[in-house]
Amino acid sequence: MSFSLGIVGLPNVGKSTLFKALTKNKVDIANYPFCTIDPNVGVVAVPDERLEKLALMSESAKIVPTTIEFVDIAGLVKGASQGQGLGNKFLANIREVDAIVQVIRHFTDNNVIHVHGEINPDYDKQIINLELILADLETLTKHLDKVQSKMKGAYDKGLDAELETLEKARVTLEKNELLNSLTWDIEQAKILKPLNLLTIKPIIYLYNIDEADVNKNLGLPDNAIAICAKIEAELADLESVEAQEYLKELGLKQSGLTTLIQTSYKLLGLITFITTGPMETKAWTVTSGAKAPQAAGVIHTDFEAGFIRAEVINWHELLDSGGWNQAKEKGLMRMEGKEYIIQDGDTVHFHFN
Repeated sequence: MSFSLGIVGLPNVGKSTLFKALTKNKVDIANYPFCTIDPNVGVVAVPDERLEKLALMSESAKIVPTTIEFVDIAGLVKGASQGQGLGNKFLANIREVDAIVQVIRHFTDNNVIHVHGEINPDYDKQIINLELILADLETLTKHLDKVQSKMKGAYDKGLDAELETLEKARVTLEKNELLNSLTWDIEQAKILKPLNLLTIKPIIYLYNIDEADVNKNLGLPDNAIAICAKIEAELADLESVEAQEYLKELGLKQSGLTTLIQTSYKLLGLITFITTGPMETKAWTVTSGAKAPQAAGVIHTDFEAGFIRAEVINWHELLDSGGWNQAKEKGLMRMEGKEYIIQDGDTVHFHFN
């Protein structure tokens, strides 16, 4: 299971610089709007120090981390929902991602123009959110018309629930509120999912800050993270050891990429379990709360269908034991059934028919 994050924002806020740093892919970076006309896509290995340690223990032939896909989408401008700038093309691309990373300019640089002539993070954030809201309103209005037309025919109880859900969403958007600000039950979520609405997606607000501000308390909202894209770009050009030394010099515990991925996992409710052996040590991503058969199904659908049991041990306990056999001898290995809920950091060996 992999997931994708759409990097969005106004022109010249540092989206493409951040994308290049995160993915180490070369993309067009220019000091003018819309240099990224088609979305750039980069697949990134999720940093996980556990894998190398377990691979060494298991003498694995290879290490396979889980991945995250970053999609760098062209800059959004005021009026995009009405076709301004790249308008609908931008909005179509953003509908395909699992979560949105909204990059907001917080840095000052007289050599990089601002589309509105001044640095105003709150205003920039409002513009982007409003365009997403307006686009969702258009989608909802069209769908509401279709549902209301259907209701003029033979009575269908299911249409009542659909209409109620759509009206709830419409009223929310008309108050200039994002749909992700509300809680939707399972049935409502099923109704809204086919519409691929933008504002129902989880959003990470990423403030692109100055180098001098990396260790400062900037008083950002709780649902925001601060990253200096310029520093991330410099880190991307360094070898691993050099990068770690540079982070220490800056007083940073980890890179912006790690911070972004950790925030994404938490926002999307994702965890990682691990399989390890002579062939490979591999990380797998599942939704928090997934039961053992569901986790087995991430590896292969046959595993879920024929699930019998799972041998489970926390990765650290396995490492401290020195291997599977030693862990069994110490009585640390647990046999879990179909109701077991997978925990982050579980090392698992599945048994199936």
